[in-house]
Amino acid sequence: MRNSIRVARAERRITQQELAEKCGVSRQTINAIEAGKFIPSTVLALKIARTFEKAVEAIFELEEED
Repeated sequence: MRNSIRVARAERRITQQELAEKCGVSRQTINAIEAGKFIPSTVLALKIARTFEKAVEAIFELEEED
């Protein structure tokens, strides 16, 4: 699964820590999601998308092998 969290954060000029606080998770969790090492729960994916005021599909994308 690919994601554009890093790009969305840059557009909004927010840090991993700020995003983590808005979503109720640790900075390490956001880092792991951005790096593709952790796939978020549906609830967390929705919280992240809501933070950026975007659809989940605008932030997360399934790859062919997923």
